[in-house]
Amino acid sequence: MTDGRPRCWWTGDAATADAAMVRYHDEEWGVPVADDTELFERLSLESFQAGLAWSTILRKREGFRRAFAGFDPAAVAAFDDADRARLLADAGIVRNRAKVDATIANAATFLAVGEQHGSFAAYLGSVVGRAPAVPAPPLPPGATMANLAPTTPESDALSADLRRRGFRFVGPTIVYAFMESVGLVDDHLPGCWRYRG
Repeated sequence: MTDGRPRCWWTGDAATADAAMVRYHDEEWGVPVADDTELFERLSLESFQAGLAWSTILRKREGFRRAFAGFDPAAVAAFDDADRARLLADAGIVRNRAKVDATIANAATFLAVGEQHGSFAAYLGSVVGRAPAVPAPPLPPGATMANLAPTTPESDALSADLRRRGFRFVGPTIVYAFMESVGLVDDHLPGCWRYRG
């Protein structure tokens, strides 16, 4: 993008930046999310991203939304074998049987956790808090994602609790990426226009 704003390195430089990655960085990544449907979407997309580039997931995001009923967890929890077959034939998403099955199973667990805590957002608040944090310790100028750990004690704890409750595809690295995505952690880097250091 040519707007002149410096961004985290993963969006690409002015010549190679992917517009969807830039929009995601500028408008979503690190912004606190309280809506349960959006939280379910982000957790599901992070699970689908495992082993793939995030740009691949962003390119297929609308396809995912269509295929998974707008990530309405109640609708997804009701998916049956015909829905599974439909999803596995849908070139608009990542057609991975284990991830499709996990997303359907996770929807029911997501609803149960939300019911127990009043909402899934409230559950997250009870486990990790809701105030976005800056990277600690503060990162040096010129820091890259390589300076950031792929997990934290908080993501380890949240991952363990999610798995204990029955969630699948929620290892600590996936959970940390989810935490970054929904503003439970703010990992914008020094030099980025969104850095809050």
